[in-house]
Amino acid sequence: MDVRTPVADPIARVPLSALGVLPADATVRALAATCDIALVVDRRGVVRDMAMGTGDLADQGIESWMDRPWRDTVQPENRIKIDEMLAGRGDPSRWRQVNHLAPAGDLPIRYLTLPTGDEGRLLVIGRDMRAAAALQQRLLRAQQAMERDSLRLRQLEARYRLLFDSAPEAIIVVDSSNRRITEANPAARRLAGLPAGGIDGQPFVTIIDAEDREAAVAALGAVAAAEQRQPAPIRLIDGAACAMSVTLFRQDRGNYLLVRLQPMDSGSAGTGAQIGDRPLVEVLERMPDAFVLTDQSLDILAGNGAFLDLVHAARSADLRGKPLGQFLGRPGIDLGLLLAQLNEHGLVRNFATIIRAADGVQEEIEVSAVVSIEGDATRYGFSIRGLARRVLVANDDRHLPRSVEQLTELVGRVSLKEIVRESTDLIERLCIEAALTYTSDNRASAAEILGLSRQSLYSKLHRHGLGNLSDTD
Repeated sequence: MDVRTPVADPIARVPLSALGVLPADATVRALAATCDIALVVDRRGVVRDMAMGTGDLADQGIESWMDRPWRDTVQPENRIKIDEMLAGRGDPSRWRQVNHLAPAGDLPIRYLTLPTGDEGRLLVIGRDMRAAAALQQRLLRAQQAMERDSLRLRQLEARYRLLFDSAPEAIIVVDSSNRRITEANPAARRLAGLPAGGIDGQPFVTIIDAEDREAAVAALGAVAAAEQRQPAPIRLIDGAACAMSVTLFRQDRGNYLLVRLQPMDSGSAGTGAQIGDRPLVEVLERMPDAFVLTDQSLDILAGNGAFLDLVHAARSADLRGKPLGQFLGRPGIDLGLLLAQLNEHGLVRNFATIIRAADGVQEEIEVSAVVSIEGDATRYGFSIRGLARRVLVANDDRHLPRSVEQLTELVGRVSLKEIVRESTDLIERLCIEAALTYTSDNRASAAEILGLSRQSLYSKLHRHGLGNLSDTD
């Protein structure tokens, strides 16, 4: 029979007269095929039959709903919705979502009840809302994360703005691509003698004296291409002399320059010393001999270009803070002697040792050093000169013991015990001579290097014919 139903009534679209001729289980299965779950509930609200359209719902314990009140399968706060659907209250075309009790937690299902007219039974069709609930949870977490990030950024912006505006130092942010001022704090505006907002968007050179504009642009370009150099002295348009320090930073995929202007007449002592010492710094940088400055712990503070070449380093920043013993002297020998003579005499001249580059290459060098004490601060300065091109005068009068080849020729002629004894004497004499050479014939220092007492060293010197017990240092 063709049943015409109004278009506005979605429930009337279900041909109940056709369903009535089908068995109840077949009707439930047919509806379950078009949705996720279908239930048959009697007039007392007890589940009498069910069918599932998806297999993953079987793991949620739905089979246990059979012959149980439908309201007992949901969370306590959702039972009032079940009672309203069983009583037929409300709009019959309205879908109601409830949360069932499941082993893995809440099981959200959206239901629509259809009366069958068979002894007050209801046909209930449901849709699994777990995927939609998961999406809602992800959306909620993403929204909360965005709100937290937005709050954190606003707090950071407020702290940055407070620090930027209250800083007594003049700070200007310059776009590296076009050299225009993007932001300036009140101290910079006061120093330039311009009103608030009067320099934003203007070329940076507009606040620089005409004679110093080329130097200022060159300083900005040098920082954009390489590491930061010493503060550059410039004059502003009102004639005020300043020390300009520039730092490169990235923001929003662009390069910007943080320019700090410190008045030279009211600047700190440290800034004035840096500007005043600039000629000395340039002279040390151009010296052909390597020069390195260390603190009291012999950690490197600065080094000139010749020292960078000597240790095969690319930048002075790569060496700053590293121990000098990593590059200078034989481990455990030279630096201790050098430091002892520096502390005793205040300077050392022409100390022969070696330099070890970062890649392991060694070179013989000659070191002159001096110590400087200012208050509680102690500094050591080392001037290093390579000996690779010097012609060393060999001591031809020195008679060495038998060579290794000569010792091996003794095999079969003398016993092994005598060969070992003579080899030991050879090594011992060579080590003593090397120690005396390193210490410039200072026998006390040579004994310390060799790990011997003075008396033992004197005895060995006498035995090898290198000195007498009566000789003094």
